[in-house]
Amino acid sequence: MKIMKQIMAAAVAIATCGCGPEKPANPLLSEFDTPHGIAPFSEITIGDYREGMLLGMEEQKAEIDAIVNNSDAPTFENTIVALDQCGKLLRKVRGTFSPLSSSNSTEDMRALQKEMSPLFSAHNDDIYLNEKLFARVKAVYDSRESLTLTPEQAKILENIYKRFVNSGANLTEEQKRRLREINKELSMLQLTFSQNLLHETNNTFVVAESIEELKGLPQANIDAAAKMAADNGQPGKWMFNMQRPSCNPVLQYCENRDLREKVYKAYYNRGNQGNEYDSKEVCAKIVTLRLEKAKLMGYSNYAQMAIEERMAKTPEAVYALLDQVWAPAVAKAKEELDDIRAEIRKEGHSFEPAGWDYMYYLDKAKKAKFAVDEQEIRNYMEESNVMKGIFYVANKLYGITFKEITADVPQYEPTAKAYEVIDRDGTTLAIFYSDNFPRESKRAGAWCTSFRPQSYENGKRIIPIVVNSCNMTAATDNTPALQSIDNVKTMFHEFGHALHNFMRDVQYSSASGVERDFVELPSQINEHWALEPEVLAIYAKHYRTGEVIPMELVEKIQESDKYGQGFATVEYIAASYSDMDLHVLTEIPEGLNVMDFEAEKLAERGIPSQILPRYRMTNFSHTMGGGYTAGYYSYMWAEVLDADAFDAFKETGDIFNPEVAEKFRKYVLTPGGIDDGMTMYMNFRGREPKIDALLRNRGMQ
Repeated sequence: MKIMKQIMAAAVAIATCGCGPEKPANPLLSEFDTPHGIAPFSEITIGDYREGMLLGMEEQKAEIDAIVNNSDAPTFENTIVALDQCGKLLRKVRGTFSPLSSSNSTEDMRALQKEMSPLFSAHNDDIYLNEKLFARVKAVYDSRESLTLTPEQAKILENIYKRFVNSGANLTEEQKRRLREINKELSMLQLTFSQNLLHETNNTFVVAESIEELKGLPQANIDAAAKMAADNGQPGKWMFNMQRPSCNPVLQYCENRDLREKVYKAYYNRGNQGNEYDSKEVCAKIVTLRLEKAKLMGYSNYAQMAIEERMAKTPEAVYALLDQVWAPAVAKAKEELDDIRAEIRKEGHSFEPAGWDYMYYLDKAKKAKFAVDEQEIRNYMEESNVMKGIFYVANKLYGITFKEITADVPQYEPTAKAYEVIDRDGTTLAIFYSDNFPRESKRAGAWCTSFRPQSYENGKRIIPIVVNSCNMTAATDNTPALQSIDNVKTMFHEFGHALHNFMRDVQYSSASGVERDFVELPSQINEHWALEPEVLAIYAKHYRTGEVIPMELVEKIQESDKYGQGFATVEYIAASYSDMDLHVLTEIPEGLNVMDFEAEKLAERGIPSQILPRYRMTNFSHTMGGGYTAGYYSYMWAEVLDADAFDAFKETGDIFNPEVAEKFRKYVLTPGGIDDGMTMYMNFRGREPKIDALLRNRGMQ
């Protein structure tokens, strides 16, 4: 309660201070008078965010007190619905701030995150460890059989009750006190990890002194490296940071083996450089505290607690899936290594390939086997055209259209484009921001988020404001924003998440979420259309001539698409194993070094020495930053679903079959979390998923 009193005192001080010049009204504290209710980003200051967060917590505390002190007997409406709907201001402020803190981070934003993190942790605990509040929730839950509830209402009752239980509502007072301490410390450690990684990604540089070092690197990447060097006070040199659009082309195309090695080691050692941003100790503390929390809650390890409410249900089920794919993936990777050795010998060398050779020589082997040149393909993959292809698929499947909106629409970033998403009946379904290019203030990777989720207010559907944030290859002075096939797939992937956000239609926010290992189904299935000939014909046009990609090249893409899946699958499963291995520990080894632990466990499984996990632990934001903790396996779990689901289209002979698309929208995209994932999938497919399509798609069957 001490922290809550601090929040309230600070909020009152902010609201009542009359000293100094009159401050403009805080835009966050009233309805946004803007098109579609989009936040007026440029008018909101750091002080406004701080004030809004503090007042939002104060307001929600008052709403919780009103529920607790209600003299009427607990009912679904006065307890469950009231809980579901409380905290509106806080959700609004955090919903505006959070996407920006990942994509347009500033020093002031990072400082505010550190200031607010323990306050949010304490505020959340004050809600879910409130005995009187839980007593009211439990009273409604215990009487659920006698209530007349819709399926969605029954689901939010179950979700809210479990949220209390899983947050420690049944613990003793001493256990609750310790849980609060753990939650507070974990929130700060995860934030520290994320901020360390942001700094390491954008401020770890490899510098080339001469143009000769860059032989083989595409001119667009050379130009970008020269600009980065000039921007960082080193004109006449070439500089690469650890954003994938900057460093990956070096690993794939650069002939200079020494430069490849430097970039490779710099990328994989982010957070492991023995400097002030080193996260090894942070990771060890995170794992230790997570285990202590799990044991407080009555579990033997953290993974057991985390996975219980997901589709997989148990760590054993996760390992069973990973083990099923691991052996054929390693075998395929060893075949690729033989191809790589052959390419090395062709050049007259005899060295054994290392990790920094894999992408470079695999690209050469791919060219030799399939006569396909990634650089030639890039010429047909210009970013704005790819977006047209993405929109084409969405229109063909679901009848939705996209209208770019620029006039008077608030923009949080000049390079982000805003669109009105219009449903087939002419109604506005959502607002969509496409933010595709890297910048120093944006974290690495690609993700989908929202400034405002779909909701209902007074019976009216409030449209979501959805953002795809990616780090695609940007244009240079000489070339437009030409993308690799992997980048194109990533754009289709993130747009699948966006479609899920557009189409979700639930009455209660507590019914909006799906299981972590189901959430990747809408995104991963959307990737399947990216390289279909009909879709390529729409967007794959040469940036100079406008020529549609030749069918001969399309066929080469199709033939070669599975090549390299050994490497891709091994690096993915290796990361999934590392995530699981740390979180199934029942005791933490003395002096745990997460990097040594990761290496030892993977060596026991026989990982080829040339392949590292896709993310090493000190740069593994999915698990150490939270979100996918004991959950990185979810991409593979969901791939079983998405591969099997795409077969539902292919089996009809029409990848745009309207009946199948309508079923997918109805049973997967629209319901939110009203049903569990397997129920939704079986409603769509008519049966449980099979793994055959996944193995076939990865060239392992």
